[in-house]
Amino acid sequence: MLLIVLVLYLCPGFQCQTEDTELSEDVDFEEYAISDMDPNAVGFFLHLETKPHIQELLVQTTIISRYAFTAVSCSMLNRHSAATQGVFQFHIPTAAYISNFTMIVGGRVFPSQVKAKEKKVTKEGGENNGKKNKNTPEQSEGEMEVFRMEVTIPGRNRAVFLLTYEELLQRRLGRYEHVTSVRPMQLVSRLSVGVTVVEHSRITYLEVLPLRNGKTPSSNGNGKADGKVGPPVSTVVRQNDTFCKISFTPNIAQQAKIATNGMLGEFVVHYDVERETGTGIGDIQVLDGHFVHYFAPKDLPVVPKNVVFVIDTSASMVGTKIRQTKEALFTILRELRPNDHFNFVTFSKRIRVWQPGKLVPVTPNNIRDAKKFIYMISPTGGTDINGGIQAGSALLIDYLSSKEESHHNSVSLIIFLTDGRPTVGIVQSPAIIGNTKAAVQEKFCLFTIGMGDDVDYRLLERMSLENCGTMRRIPEDADARVMLKGFYDEIGTPLLSDIQVEYSEDAVEYITQNLFTNYFNGSELIVAGKLTNHSSDSLHVQVTASNSDRSIVLEKDVSIHEREQETERRLAEAEAGPNVNGYVERLWGYLSVKDGLKGRLRSQTSAERENYTQHTTNLSLTYNFLTPLTQMIVEKPQVLADGTLAQTQKEAETTEAPPPAESSSQLSEDDNSLTPQGLHRNQPPKPTSAVSKATSGISKLTKKSVTLSKTSADGDPHFVVEVPHSKLTVCFNINGEPGHILRLVTDHKHSGVTVNGALIGAPAPAGSHKEQRTYFNTITIVVDKPHRSYIEVTPQKVILDDRDRMILPSSSSISVQTANLGVVIIANTNLTVTILGTIQFVILFHHYKNPAPYQLDHLGFYIANNKGLSKDTHGLLVTLQHVVHFLHYTFDQTVIQHAACVKKKKKKKPEYCTMFKLYRLKCKDHLVAHLILNIHKWFL
Repeated sequence: MLLIVLVLYLCPGFQCQTEDTELSEDVDFEEYAISDMDPNAVGFFLHLETKPHIQELLVQTTIISRYAFTAVSCSMLNRHSAATQGVFQFHIPTAAYISNFTMIVGGRVFPSQVKAKEKKVTKEGGENNGKKNKNTPEQSEGEMEVFRMEVTIPGRNRAVFLLTYEELLQRRLGRYEHVTSVRPMQLVSRLSVGVTVVEHSRITYLEVLPLRNGKTPSSNGNGKADGKVGPPVSTVVRQNDTFCKISFTPNIAQQAKIATNGMLGEFVVHYDVERETGTGIGDIQVLDGHFVHYFAPKDLPVVPKNVVFVIDTSASMVGTKIRQTKEALFTILRELRPNDHFNFVTFSKRIRVWQPGKLVPVTPNNIRDAKKFIYMISPTGGTDINGGIQAGSALLIDYLSSKEESHHNSVSLIIFLTDGRPTVGIVQSPAIIGNTKAAVQEKFCLFTIGMGDDVDYRLLERMSLENCGTMRRIPEDADARVMLKGFYDEIGTPLLSDIQVEYSEDAVEYITQNLFTNYFNGSELIVAGKLTNHSSDSLHVQVTASNSDRSIVLEKDVSIHEREQETERRLAEAEAGPNVNGYVERLWGYLSVKDGLKGRLRSQTSAERENYTQHTTNLSLTYNFLTPLTQMIVEKPQVLADGTLAQTQKEAETTEAPPPAESSSQLSEDDNSLTPQGLHRNQPPKPTSAVSKATSGISKLTKKSVTLSKTSADGDPHFVVEVPHSKLTVCFNINGEPGHILRLVTDHKHSGVTVNGALIGAPAPAGSHKEQRTYFNTITIVVDKPHRSYIEVTPQKVILDDRDRMILPSSSSISVQTANLGVVIIANTNLTVTILGTIQFVILFHHYKNPAPYQLDHLGFYIANNKGLSKDTHGLLVTLQHVVHFLHYTFDQTVIQHAACVKKKKKKKPEYCTMFKLYRLKCKDHLVAHLILNIHKWFL
């Protein structure tokens, strides 16, 4: 029960005194402890840079059940008076898809738009920018690709780059690996990398590796780098059974110790989760009509393997490449199991087979002879890729066709390694692909490895994909010995073959790949799909597979309702945030796009290829993924001769020319403006582009006066209610508790508008009758009609989630106009939200430069226009208008008791109930009344 003391002033002129609020124009630059460096020296070092200075780089990843959402925010300052070229460059994993990119330059927002790629790429009012397409790997760095954006930054101005990407982590060698590139190419004032892991099962292994420099995953094959132990300096890890939060926040001095050029390396996190022992059905998660199935059994007997190594020995392999390859093969030979069979083929301008016409068992003598053969390899001549594949395939086909019983119940594979393109024999890629498929005859799998930059990776990828294998890249200057050994470890221990995962026919649709040739120890099979029968309580799952001489059938009925509740509970417990909502559906979309691209690559006819292309393109657009079939359009800002930004075509059509920017002299390098935390898309957008509609009018604004109504909630929190059609104004305080959420306005049935405010606490000033003060630190505005829109406001930022999601800083003047909402931010002053043209709210930003302990940055909420709100509107700021309006006409009585209860239709219990007593007093020249209310509804 809540007690409110309400004071009414019955006088024409009303003024409600509140505490003095000290507004700040700038937020002080954070002081950093420079341990072993002179701060003046560090400042001088930074000012030597002629290029724009990166003030802040924030990289935040949330991994929810192996699916990773990463948001990058980079704030760049041009200190000079002249316009300067700024370069934003970020390495992302090759397997990831960019899902959004936005620039904020000079306070103006430049969103990106993902469109289907045309046969002849044309620029549509902008630039086709960003990451190199997957078909052009020359910019890739092993398992990383480079996203690069160049933009002109006006003098004394800032640019903020917001990038988001998504990826599904693959389990290799019994663990998941997440890699964050930290290569800003300069020292950064505020650098923060965060990784949050939320898993359904218990986390059994977690390790943060030392920063990984270079292109090799590790230097010793066990995940450690350069012999160092422990995570990087400033790393903090918090963990419980199913959740962990990792942060890496080095200051400038710590960065300089690692690398003065800002190329710190890769921040690597390894982890794994608990699994069922033996032949369990796996982990199935259900959310929002989609499911994902993780299958990774353990403690199974190892299946014998028949392996042929086909090695390039052309002249280009001379030197380090052949030396490292030999070292890796020596190590692999020691790890072959007694039941395995093997052979070697080398190819250059001629083909050499170590043991012609057969595969040999693993014996000490055979291992010794194989080492001699490897030792004597000498690179020379050209590259006959087709000849090498044909020779290796013939060995396996002959062996599998023989009467020997040793090859039964085994797994067969070719490991093929080259560093170049075909130059001898058949050199046409289509012919090589066709010949390879004919030679393999679907009897075994082909795994291809490319070394260096002069490799036809598209050819290797098609060769492996069409023959149930995978392709792996080894960068030019990487340690091939480590990477070759690591790749062999991934596929060297087969546990199951011919795996098929099936579900109830009438319960699922659009499932991703569910047939797998092999399952290797330490890996994981993942299947996702849509649920069609939402009324069904269970999902029947059946997994069939072979293990050596046994056939395995696993069956189980899974409760859909229980799995969905469990998934929702895990998300709520971990407070994973809204950016991961719908992760199962987006994971399904991610896998479906991957499957479509593979099918397109394997297609044999133009019609089949076109079908895959259309289907995969539609999926890419639905989830806003930048894939080989889509392109990203970004309109770059144009800087005029006077150094100001030119008006864009869209602004010219929808808004008046923006007023002049604030004086550049007001811009301090230490100003902490423009620091959005990320840019996420919670829900998949419709295939038709909504970006241009959602950002049709965006411009930079200058400060101007805002007319505020008296009806408001501000300060501690101090409420003011202006009674309609009267001169009566009500002023009251609420003694809430930190964490309470107050419902200020709700008109759900008519306009669909709801406004809530969340309280934070601070100690009360000395001598105060209160034990603590409370303020609004978050205000949310939800609009449900004609479609759902959401605005979350804090003193530092504004989150606008309409058809697209934007995170805008409160320290920059920006205007955003969508179909339903108008949002205008006046830097560090206020936010005006206009809904459907008839409802307007104003939120004030209260910042303190030198706050006392009882002063916290907070918000004030004002109703500027309520014409669009219906008479059924409720909430603290609206319902009290009706209550006090009633009292105004009955004020001549000495004591009045009244109960106001408003009931929902067809419900017995009231929606809210307000009980009050009114006492009339004479105080100087004013009539003062004390109103005591008990409110049950407005606390959420």
